[in-house]
Amino acid sequence: MSNALDTIPLAARHATLPDLHRILDLQQAHKLDIVAGTAMLRAETGHLRITGAEPILSESGVTPSDGLYRPTELGDAGLGEKLGIPTSYLRKTRAQALHLYDANINGWLDLSQGKRYLARCLSDGNGGGILRAFLSDGYKIIDNLDVLMAVLSGIRESGMNVKLDCDLSERRMVVRVHSEAIKTLARNLLRNYRSPFTGATGADNPTVFAGLVFTNSETGSGAFTVTPRIVVQVCDNGLTITKDALRAVHLGAKMDEGTIRWSNDTQQANLNLIGKQTRDAVRRFLDVRYVQRKIEEIEEKAGRRVPDPDHTIRVIAQRLRFTEDEQRLVLNHFIDGGDRTAGGIMHAVTSAAKTLTDPDAAYEMEGVGIRAMEIAATL
Repeated sequence: MSNALDTIPLAARHATLPDLHRILDLQQAHKLDIVAGTAMLRAETGHLRITGAEPILSESGVTPSDGLYRPTELGDAGLGEKLGIPTSYLRKTRAQALHLYDANINGWLDLSQGKRYLARCLSDGNGGGILRAFLSDGYKIIDNLDVLMAVLSGIRESGMNVKLDCDLSERRMVVRVHSEAIKTLARNLLRNYRSPFTGATGADNPTVFAGLVFTNSETGSGAFTVTPRIVVQVCDNGLTITKDALRAVHLGAKMDEGTIRWSNDTQQANLNLIGKQTRDAVRRFLDVRYVQRKIEEIEEKAGRRVPDPDHTIRVIAQRLRFTEDEQRLVLNHFIDGGDRTAGGIMHAVTSAAKTLTDPDAAYEMEGVGIRAMEIAATL
């Protein structure tokens, strides 16, 4: 990675809003999006060379677009997917035989004449940088910074007072929001549960808050989504209601070759739409009646006793594709939580998710908490 990009974080866990905004501002200043035909692309010593793209003219001067870009792990995955090269094989050639990496990329580019792709890069300003995603030329760009500003605008329009917790990875941005003013009680769900972090009991504090989680991917790893979320006060666990999620898929019209420059009108239209979706979602989901309905639905299955926790968690881990370490972590949280029910399984999954340092793994594990409970209730 070039020195100009060394100070730009690509990931953050439990970032504050000012920290996330600072990181996204830094990334935005170095972003370079190029729609490139196969004739503009060549692999060289594990990098992707782009030629024939127009330079960027800005107040700070002229920045070349042509140059060598080092693929991230996600960039390699995009190259493999679009060119039909197994990602595991491509990673092996990168690690053990760069000449085979180059030969495979270039060979399949030669066999893909006439196709165009979107290369999302971070430029070092000197004709090089990072290839962070390799996507279809029909990919609709919705940038994280725009989403964040739109989300904040929508929240302000709603008039709600909320707290935020933010994650960022190369794959996605996650902004978790909850309002302590919108609360209800979940006595049946929490009566046997204790926090594995503090030992505080749900029987003494069965309060839950209304919340939301916003996600966006700039690199082809998912749509812009708004998902309702219930936050348990006694342990700060989050229960995401994935079946009620709202999605905006990143699909757009095919783009011409060259460096992409979005007009202010286009950017503002995206911002306005996301802001309105956020405002509407806040009004719909940050509502005590919605939370009460969802708690009642969860409690219908949560009370089922788990006779064999070890077997149950093994089955859940297999179906939800947990790693062995994640399976052990969930079992430990189940034991510490002290609730021998399907609801206790759900709490164990969501509390275990909080301890994961990888933002993507934490997001994915929390998102299957209710599904884990549903599986446990059938065993």
